[in-house]
Amino acid sequence: MQTHFSLAQLADPHIADAEQVLRACVHCGFCTATCPTYVLLGDELDSPRGRIYLIKDMLENDRPATPEVVKHIDRCLSCLSCMTTCPSGVHYMHLIDTARAHVETTYERPRMDRLMRALLAAVLPHRGRFRLALAGAALARPFAGLFDGVPALRPLAAMLRLAPSRPKLPSATEGVGRFLAEGPRRARVALLDGCAQPALRPEIDEATIRLLTRIGVEVVRPAGAGCCGSLTHHMGKEELALANARANVDAWWRAMEDEGLDAILVNTSGCGTTIKDYGHMLRLEPAYAEKAARVSALAKDISEFLVERELPAPVIPAGLRVAYHAACSLQHGQKVRTAPKELLAKAGFTVLEPAEGHLCCGSAGTYNILQPEIATRLRARKVANIERTDPQVIATGNIGCMTQIGSGTAIPAVHTVELLDWATGGPQPAGLHLPAAAA
Repeated sequence: MQTHFSLAQLADPHIADAEQVLRACVHCGFCTATCPTYVLLGDELDSPRGRIYLIKDMLENDRPATPEVVKHIDRCLSCLSCMTTCPSGVHYMHLIDTARAHVETTYERPRMDRLMRALLAAVLPHRGRFRLALAGAALARPFAGLFDGVPALRPLAAMLRLAPSRPKLPSATEGVGRFLAEGPRRARVALLDGCAQPALRPEIDEATIRLLTRIGVEVVRPAGAGCCGSLTHHMGKEELALANARANVDAWWRAMEDEGLDAILVNTSGCGTTIKDYGHMLRLEPAYAEKAARVSALAKDISEFLVERELPAPVIPAGLRVAYHAACSLQHGQKVRTAPKELLAKAGFTVLEPAEGHLCCGSAGTYNILQPEIATRLRARKVANIERTDPQVIATGNIGCMTQIGSGTAIPAVHTVELLDWATGGPQPAGLHLPAAAA
């Protein structure tokens, strides 16, 4: 794609990076076939190619974002399916991130939209605040229907419906900074001490820690690490996101200098995509650029790490039918496609792959709150494809997908690592009710 940025504009490193992404696009349109919003809405401006044109025009002419541009940028899920299908290597992720930051600084959103985004940014990345919000949401959930009649309040209704009816208590592992390996130590890893996942489903971290220590891996969670920054990053609130990134880099760097780390493990794939991009996010900060690059190089999804190791032999009956949902952030963002399925198969599960596995479920961070109509349609499409495989359980590697899909089906949705932990000696995942013969 031909661009016409001035030399003064290209002096801004963010614009210079955007220009390189734009110039890689050859207008082929392959991305439209796999873009969930284009598949649903059929609007060229709701495809990656259409958004690229809008972003190019906005940045090249150095103009503030308009309501029309914001509408189509906001509808992007950041599922990154377009990056999987693009033959030209267009790094759409970095371009849409730049566009969102530009929107955040140049466009004044309607009051309720602005307040909702501020609320999400102030609550979700902080585990304690999020737990309080979940307790309040459980009480207010019966009134969600009242908000549906007011368009500006529909995100609030969506948020109430997504909240669990019974908030979880903190895990016994919370606040513990070190978990020793059982037997000889074969590796030492840091585990992301996140925000939303431990509040929504603390069992995931518990299963991860049990499984890792069972195979001789010491797990540390250094003080100071926490939210990865992805939730605010995808809302264009760059300063908040970068503050989270710096805090994590500092914490993990101390652990690297202490006894060393073989990996930084992430069991929430949406977070993993962002952490693997810390090297890019902090590239312009001399105090962090090199450290962030090393952190990104050490970051691995839990499935990437486990597939390289020998797990104990399964201790449960084989054959449980598991529909594997490939989270977009894992299959498109991190290019991890086979490891989770290989692990489940080796553990004795029958792995089912639903149709249209490349399409997003509609979760996408805060998308199912801020864009509830589109998210609901995507969830219905995803759930229908999953249910056609007739599974006993759904496995995925992202808490957002678990919450989104689980809100649309009676089939239990669990994390892949919960099934692997159960198969190798851990407890049966919560919510998984099987016939006596299968249990």
